[in-house]
Amino acid sequence: MTANTSPKTSVSLLGLGAMGAALARAWLAAGHPLTVWNRTPARVEALAAEGAKAADGAAGAVAASDLVVVCLLDDGSVGSALDGVDLAGKDLVNLTTTTPAQARARAAWAGERGARYLDGGIMAVPPMIGVPEAGGYVFYSGSRELFELHRAVLAVPVGTEYVGEDAGFAALHDVALLSGMYGMFAGAAHAFALIRREDIDPVAFAPLLSGYLSAMADPYVLQTADRLKSGDLTTGVVSRLAMQVAGTPTFLATAEGQGVSTELLRPYFELMRRRLDVGSGEEDLTGVVDLLLR
Repeated sequence: MTANTSPKTSVSLLGLGAMGAALARAWLAAGHPLTVWNRTPARVEALAAEGAKAADGAAGAVAASDLVVVCLLDDGSVGSALDGVDLAGKDLVNLTTTTPAQARARAAWAGERGARYLDGGIMAVPPMIGVPEAGGYVFYSGSRELFELHRAVLAVPVGTEYVGEDAGFAALHDVALLSGMYGMFAGAAHAFALIRREDIDPVAFAPLLSGYLSAMADPYVLQTADRLKSGDLTTGVVSRLAMQVAGTPTFLATAEGQGVSTELLRPYFELMRRRLDVGSGEEDLTGVVDLLLR
């Protein structure tokens, strides 16, 4: 070791499912000493063969490093794995998918046990881990000081995006983005269903759908954010709410004619109609957002 080098940060990783194993291999490839634990011993053995140190229990894994990363099935699994484990002085990074409320409760739980806490929401699938050009990243929330301390280590497998001191914000960003994704998937599923029984090649249709969704999504998302912040729902509107509501029967009739269920479209169309009743026909679709608040 030269005067200009420093030892790599040691990491303990609990959870070796598809995502955990991908994270483990990225840290190993970067030369970080890695201790691993998983309920299924075979997964531990596979990583040990690649250079990780196998812990015989969760407590042993936690004791091995100051930086402890957890990537388990759910919040209940985290509580079960760490029940009775000494966390005093540890930096706990929880990459388990949870709700914002669970993340906040887990942050308080960790603090009561003498640990500093970061919550993470992984915006990537396992093949994207360790591949910077794939564009994956992890949302982090909780202690800013802790994030900055371990930022370089956390960025080894995948990019990082800090979103606030509130420990629940990473989970909230995660679920918000994924919810938008599923809404998009629902629209695409309906579009494919409309052409399913026709002599239309879905492979030829796909780039048309993909291109159109991309062209519509970017301006909609950005304009909606601007209007929610400013409160101005009418300036510069191109597609008026009244006009769009008037056009919904055509979409429903087309679906019926094609023998396609309207269950994916009707709830949104109903929100549009409700917004028209309480808002202005000169608006765009932004007002629908507040109708979803309870």
